[in-house]
Amino acid sequence: MARDKFAQQSLGGTLHGLVKKSRVLMVGAGGIGCELLKNLVLTGFGEIHIVDLDTIDLSNLNRQFLFRNEHIKKSKALVAKESAHKFNPNVKIEAYHDNIKDPQFDVAWFQSFNIIFNALDNIDARRHVNKMCLAANVPLIESGTTGFNGNVQVIKKGDTECYDCVEKPIPKVFATCTIRSTPSQLIHCIVWGKSYLFAELFGISEDDAPELDQSLDKDGNNAEEIAELRKEATKLKRVREQMGSQDFPRAVFEMVFKDDIERLLSMEDMWKGKKAPVALDFDTLSEEATAPAQTILQDDQRTWTTAENFAVFVDSLHRLSQRLETERAQTEVGNSAPILSFDKDDVDTLDFVVASANLRAAIFGIEPRSKFDIKQMAGNIIPAIATTNAMTAGLCVLQAFKILRYSDPEQLKRQAKIVFLNRQTNGMLTAEKLREPNPECPTCSVAHVTLTVDTARAKLSDLVDDILKGQLGYGEEFSITKDGDLLYDADEDAHLDKTFSDLGLVAGSSLTIIDDADENKKVNVQLTIDAKDLSSADKPINPLEDLRIATRPKVAVPVAAPATNGHAKANGTTNGSLKRTADEASLEDDIVRKKGKVMEGKQMMDTDDILVIEDEKDDGVIEID
Repeated sequence: MARDKFAQQSLGGTLHGLVKKSRVLMVGAGGIGCELLKNLVLTGFGEIHIVDLDTIDLSNLNRQFLFRNEHIKKSKALVAKESAHKFNPNVKIEAYHDNIKDPQFDVAWFQSFNIIFNALDNIDARRHVNKMCLAANVPLIESGTTGFNGNVQVIKKGDTECYDCVEKPIPKVFATCTIRSTPSQLIHCIVWGKSYLFAELFGISEDDAPELDQSLDKDGNNAEEIAELRKEATKLKRVREQMGSQDFPRAVFEMVFKDDIERLLSMEDMWKGKKAPVALDFDTLSEEATAPAQTILQDDQRTWTTAENFAVFVDSLHRLSQRLETERAQTEVGNSAPILSFDKDDVDTLDFVVASANLRAAIFGIEPRSKFDIKQMAGNIIPAIATTNAMTAGLCVLQAFKILRYSDPEQLKRQAKIVFLNRQTNGMLTAEKLREPNPECPTCSVAHVTLTVDTARAKLSDLVDDILKGQLGYGEEFSITKDGDLLYDADEDAHLDKTFSDLGLVAGSSLTIIDDADENKKVNVQLTIDAKDLSSADKPINPLEDLRIATRPKVAVPVAAPATNGHAKANGTTNGSLKRTADEASLEDDIVRKKGKVMEGKQMMDTDDILVIEDEKDDGVIEID
């Protein structure tokens, strides 16, 4: 009996055939990703590609079931491929231990897939995949979980709202690679101090487990990786062995605030286009730290200096070391070794996290905060829950069936849903119809265009004069931005003589064109750069043949009604309702434009409507009530 007999009976012959022929991409191999990959493999999706930059931590093992102790510190994507392939050897799986934002994953690569699944844990990567799917015109199934809550959403260019159409709050879960290598917010530093450094020193270290795979692979290529992992584990173990000594604070400090930062700095490609970290020096801060720690700690609502955080860091290390050594001495023979746990109400552990987070913030140029503020932030981390991940992953596959089954956009919009998990609602599952695109969305309301450019020869002036003005008919009032940074507008022409290479525009880079004309304003345009060496006899930018950019529909400006019933109108306000005149609106819009050309929305979830998930009952398709 064929292994896919029951899948074929459940899905019906037509849909099952589409599933087997599908080429899908899964971005993220963490909590949702492990469950989703298992579902995709067992369902029989023909070809699955996985992209994840992260490595496996001990803390992942409670919910990411494709990983074991021996996999710790290895690539999530590569191990997930190896583990999941055992469920169904007939499925082709490709894995990439890379960042989805790398240039190799360009629009053409995204276009090669039938469906793309987002199983990510940070907004920045989600928004990038959302933009790439829109540019490639490939359906995206967005998903996410926070504690007991979760959501699944189908996104299709031009037919549904995209990830950026509705504002969403900043999540309070963060990617491990962000926490350990590229923090950009203080909360990243707090989570690092609390969940990584504190746990490594005084809790359960990842390196206490027998995680190192000592064997070489079939090609003998694992030797270098094993050597590096052994080196890292040995160094950390030596630091922990110094606990209780006077040298312990220096050993810890130099490992995490100096040596590790210098290691990150050696990866020069990581810091192109962004501010590089600055390593700290133990002796320099020791000389600057003149006030005793106990004096500094008395003022917990003031933001301490870097030297003051250093003093508190050293003092808290001594206190925690003494506590742990005392508990170890009192442990009866045969019992497990004691460990310490972080508690925001435990003064010793809180002092350590506050000082560690602020020192790391100083390294990465992030503004520090007071102990009072950090206590509130450190005590509000929401855990991931395996059951929520599993339910969310199952819903992702059900929505994928609908994408494959209903090629007609109107049918898909009737059948696919935005689904929410919420234990506060009746039955936990709620759903609503897919929403229409937001015409004001800064992401999906734009036109996506790929531009072939010889980046070494092409100047910004070539783009402005030949393409935008000459071919697409732009007037004088428009702007060009790159990742929110202004490159050109009517008042800013300093970059016109610079080449694309000088401006850091390479293959995969994007430019946003915003028309600021008063009449017949064009929709925003996102230009994706396809870098190629063009013949010197040709122009450095290939012309865009037969391309026309649509204009925005006119929106009526609300005009204040005349004063009635004795209510006076002043400054556009009538009966307590503020309204702008056309001149006021124009002035305010101009001010906003000058301050910033591109506004990126925050993100939020709406669960007002409670519906029932249904599937049409034909071709043997399972019905879910």
